[in-house]
Amino acid sequence: MARPEQVLVLEPQHELRFRGEAGAKADPGPFTDVVTATLKLTNPTDRSVCFKVKTTAPRRYCVRPNSGVIDSGSSINVSVMLQPFDYDPNEKSKHKFMVQSLLAPYDMADMEGVWKEAKPEELMDSKLRCTFEMPLENDKTHESESTKTVSSFVKTEHSALPKSTSSSLDDGEVKKIMEECKRLQMEVQRLREENKQIREDDGLRRRKVISGSAAHSTTITATRDEGLSTRVLALCVLLFVIGVLIGKLAM
Repeated sequence: MARPEQVLVLEPQHELRFRGEAGAKADPGPFTDVVTATLKLTNPTDRSVCFKVKTTAPRRYCVRPNSGVIDSGSSINVSVMLQPFDYDPNEKSKHKFMVQSLLAPYDMADMEGVWKEAKPEELMDSKLRCTFEMPLENDKTHESESTKTVSSFVKTEHSALPKSTSSSLDDGEVKKIMEECKRLQMEVQRLREENKQIREDDGLRRRKVISGSAAHSTTITATRDEGLSTRVLALCVLLFVIGVLIGKLAM
């Protein structure tokens, strides 16, 4: 007996794309950090639906949540996190994901029990393949320019400090500086993650516009400008914090 068609709506439907980040000189690989793709599951039915997300490479991915119940008319975002690995552009990805689902019983008390008691003809599934993409050239250029700007700013401010100030720093002040530098590094990492999410959202909107109508091109441009403005504002805040820190040391 043939299985019923999948009632959940998947976005994307057939493919999960993982785009690597531009690496530094000491860290040249595009997949040396966790890369996240988002899978949206929507339940358009009038019944609650149980779901599970499975993969052929469980050690390479972290999925959150990997199972649950989607109420009628609701949606849920599943984060698929690709773990760092040595990327070989000549090797094709054979990784696949499967979204398995079934209609939840009206008197459901234990979800695991529902899966154990489910009959094969009640199960629905959808399969997605995985693709790895190299970072775009303009992303590399933008990140390189941002790094150069911060480095140049720090070097300029440091050279402006009097020698007596640098030599008079005690261990406590050095410790504070190290802690502040660590916090700034974490802030830069957070800004990179936001930048990456903005690029992924922008790419998703582009694909939607291409498959739908060209009338939404103005919206894409506005979104791109908004993402760029956010990154510029965040960079300005970071430079201001570094300036305040160096100003305190100079006093």
